[in-house]
Amino acid sequence: MLSHQSSAAEIMAELAERADPTRIAEMARVGIRTDTAIGLSNRQLQQLARAVGRDHGRAFALWETPVREARVLALLTLEPARLTPEEMFRLAGDFASWEIVDTAADIFVEARLDPALIASFAADEREFVRRTAFAMIAGAAVHCKQEPAATFLAFLPLIEHHAGDERNFVKKAVNWALRNIGMRNKACHEAALGLADKLAASDNRTRRWVGRDAVKYLTDPKRRARLKA
Repeated sequence: MLSHQSSAAEIMAELAERADPTRIAEMARVGIRTDTAIGLSNRQLQQLARAVGRDHGRAFALWETPVREARVLALLTLEPARLTPEEMFRLAGDFASWEIVDTAADIFVEARLDPALIASFAADEREFVRRTAFAMIAGAAVHCKQEPAATFLAFLPLIEHHAGDERNFVKKAVNWALRNIGMRNKACHEAALGLADKLAASDNRTRRWVGRDAVKYLTDPKRRARLKA
């Protein structure tokens, strides 16, 4: 049975024991990259993460394997307080799927919500590294309840700058970040909707898509009714 004392090798053996290739087709249907998958669900991986606990060094040992489940488990068992910007970029350089990015983004935000770091991710031309920036913004807009509105309003120029990136996993993350900022409170909503309207009127197809989708989302009456002051 796995415990906090379990080694990376023991965890890998347990993953292999639980592997269920029949799950892989379903993963592929929801857009999960499966070329290195062995067939464990995220719920199973979360249970395993609780069993083995956080261990920074062991997490990086798991990351070094190519197995999708090992890498998800690595992210879930990192120690955010020990995670450095250099380590974040090291991990991000290996990102190859939206699922891994979005899992990592929450861990990165838990480590630090650093606008300069996010801007550095956004400046990187690699699709999944750039997605990391906007997945971090989107996640933080929901989970960082005590963060002032000014933090998120300051991300709007970054969103505007990259709204024309036509790559699927970037444009969707940019849109996601804009929508989530707009739902934080009324002040953020007004500013985000203003940017969405501006993008929706663009001559650029991708910027127009990002803007129109955000306008539709942010003007939904039921969502607007939930906004707080």
